[in-house]
Amino acid sequence: MTNELAITLDNSNEKTFSDPEVLSISSNGQSISDTVNGELSEDNLPPVEDEKDGGFGWFVVLGAFLVQVTSFGTSTSVMQDYYEQNVFVNVPNAAVNLSFVGTLALVCLNAVSPIVQICVSTFGVKPVLITGTIFVGLGLEMAGFSTQIWHLYLTQGIIYGIGASCIYVAIMGVAPQWFSKRRGLALGLIASGSGIGGLVIPFIMTSINASLGPGWTYRILGFICLFCDILACIFVREKNPAAVRHRKKLSQIINFSILKDVNFVLFSVASDIGLFGYFIPYFFLPSYATHLGLTASQGSALVAVSSACNFVGRIITGFLADRIGKINTNLLFTFITSLSCLLIWTFAFNYGSLMGFSVVFGLTSGSFFALISPITASLLGMESFPSGLSLLLFSNVLSVFGPNMASAIEAGVSSAPYFSYKMFAGVAYLLAAIFLTILKLRLDRNFFAKV
Repeated sequence: MTNELAITLDNSNEKTFSDPEVLSISSNGQSISDTVNGELSEDNLPPVEDEKDGGFGWFVVLGAFLVQVTSFGTSTSVMQDYYEQNVFVNVPNAAVNLSFVGTLALVCLNAVSPIVQICVSTFGVKPVLITGTIFVGLGLEMAGFSTQIWHLYLTQGIIYGIGASCIYVAIMGVAPQWFSKRRGLALGLIASGSGIGGLVIPFIMTSINASLGPGWTYRILGFICLFCDILACIFVREKNPAAVRHRKKLSQIINFSILKDVNFVLFSVASDIGLFGYFIPYFFLPSYATHLGLTASQGSALVAVSSACNFVGRIITGFLADRIGKINTNLLFTFITSLSCLLIWTFAFNYGSLMGFSVVFGLTSGSFFALISPITASLLGMESFPSGLSLLLFSNVLSVFGPNMASAIEAGVSSAPYFSYKMFAGVAYLLAAIFLTILKLRLDRNFFAKV
């Protein structure tokens, strides 16, 4: 779910709306009123020389990439099928209850982000990053000792989810400080971390579980995440830390007056509706493959290929947004995602056609996560950016229940098996594309304008 936040900021010199470049530090390191997580807007930043663009910033990119792997890339890695078939086989509604473990982790990851932003503004990036690292490792280690489903709720759901939120929010504003010319590439690489995590983590867990069992699977995963996040704590640092930090109030983080901005509301609605369909293929492609008579390994391969393409697609999104516009890119990718569900998945009844769907869906479905920050900043401006970002993250909590809603619809209708899942995902992205089209035309009546 859902909400992965990768800051891919506009690298263009054009100020189409209201200075979309965000999260940088002025030359003297002093703070002013329009800050985000203690950082200043790029208008206060002297130009970065091309030969100095990056430097140590590439280590920051590596650290932030690892954070993406261990937050959104790991948050939905629940061994639901194994626990249902082997551990909680006699527990009523075990499948439904287990499905809420990953959902709860995503809810915590998004819901506590405003509080984490306050902590970052008060204590800085490092302390929050270290705290999140401890919580992530502790949550997964404790999950290895779970004997009841509610134990997983507390460990992988709440403790891990809070830790993932801390490390994720902590790295949001750091990487853009180190880049100018190659900012799109750097932030696209960071955004791709969740795709790599979604590709690699399930294979690691399956292999360990086959030889050591679920307890050691979670413990070893905890150590892997702990190692990755310790590296992030070492590599991620602000380029020019603020001399004096100013603690933000919750009212500064979440300002509901921004909901008067029609353009922002349109973008929020489009994002929330589209994300209802995001997890559907990742949750149900393996079982659909089994329904068609394919092997379990073929079903896993479909998800793995989609995750790998998601990694590539987010990098492409960063490049394309700089050239044709952020909203144009998001609209294009959202519409293609809708067509992939409605026109490819609907008629996919063999391994080859399902693999084709996995490739297209993976390449295009993650555009929102790569563009949420720059689009929000361009619509609201720097002063209201933190509130807009917090509200978007908080509203995305609703979208993590998309698979649960689709399952309820599937159980309540008499259509062909899995047809409801295909339509639910396709229509969700189609409605999102319609709202994005309205937003684009409101900003510029010329349909081919760079927006």
